[in-house]
Amino acid sequence: MNLELLKEEVQGFIRSYHGDIAALALKGSPFDHITVQELIQQIDGFRRTQKKLPTWHHTFQIYYPPKINVEQTSSEITAQYKASLVMGKSLADLTGGFGVDSFYFSKRFETVLHFELNKLLSNITNYNLGILQAEHIECIAKDGLKTIENRKFDVIYVDPARRNAEKGKVFFLKDCEPNVPLHLNYLMERSKTLLLKTSPMLDISVGLSELQYVTEIHVVAVENEVKELLWILKEATVQPVIIKTINFSKNGIQTFSFDANAESNPVVSLPKDYLYEPNAAIMKSGGFGHISEKYELSKLHTNSHLYTNNHPIEFPGRIFKVEKVIPYNKKELRNHLLGTKANITTRNFPGSVNELRKKWKIKDGGDNYLFFTTNLNDEKIVLVCSKLN
Repeated sequence: MNLELLKEEVQGFIRSYHGDIAALALKGSPFDHITVQELIQQIDGFRRTQKKLPTWHHTFQIYYPPKINVEQTSSEITAQYKASLVMGKSLADLTGGFGVDSFYFSKRFETVLHFELNKLLSNITNYNLGILQAEHIECIAKDGLKTIENRKFDVIYVDPARRNAEKGKVFFLKDCEPNVPLHLNYLMERSKTLLLKTSPMLDISVGLSELQYVTEIHVVAVENEVKELLWILKEATVQPVIIKTINFSKNGIQTFSFDANAESNPVVSLPKDYLYEPNAAIMKSGGFGHISEKYELSKLHTNSHLYTNNHPIEFPGRIFKVEKVIPYNKKELRNHLLGTKANITTRNFPGSVNELRKKWKIKDGGDNYLFFTTNLNDEKIVLVCSKLN
């Protein structure tokens, strides 16, 4: 850490510089004892945390690590949610990173051990947690998996690195570091609860096949984008596995949960007056039949994952009024859609949004919403809709 970066005049420059970072790289650093690369790292980190980590962003003298460490950290909103799922006296964060999760865990635990193999990152996190006046956290620059061998915790938290030795992204737990399936019994013996964060790209059924002891799976989305999957594992496994979804948006919080093992048999029908599209967290969860049953909605097709009824209801997703149903053929589309302006979504339909825009000369935007999909008779259709929420 270059402590020169923490001086008041340097901090002022970092927080007030709004120019192009590439231009600054060419001009060089205006400060003695600070390289332009060090200065750029701090400016970049400050900018990246504006929405993702507002507490860090608005705190004077925060020291930012390389951008990859900021990119890979949890956002504050997901870290707060994660911490709300567990509590107790002691927690070990085996993959501490920039310390955002540990910061929020410390509000619910008497002791939090933050393990981070990267010594520089561990030092930066330890310094920042002091600036943030975070209590009950000890930063340890060691391999947490090995260091906890003779300890037991109420909760162990692991966020495995999702990059292999060749720097390629991986989506199987066994290919992450640490390899949780390989060390699962070791971790369970040393904790009452194991909390595991995985990539939003991980297939839930694959995760379940790799893990024992799963009691809950939380699918967490922010502004309709799935950010992470959280797995709660307990040795005294209680069946069934419950899948819980949550979507944080500016319009409120949408939640939905279901029994992963329960069967569901949704009704299928032709489009009615209203159309429902589940949020991204529900789509990721795979609870397509369960959402149909709970809200008494019919599906348009077994594989379309769009729902319909004759009266508007509260729903964890987008709601539309169906204005028109158009058969997908050249004559009908030329008469109704050619050269128009609309927002396009495809569900169980061949071709991409861009291909459809190009083919039918449909401009992006406006108040019309077009759903290219397939009905229960396996007929391709277009639903012309107006948005309600």
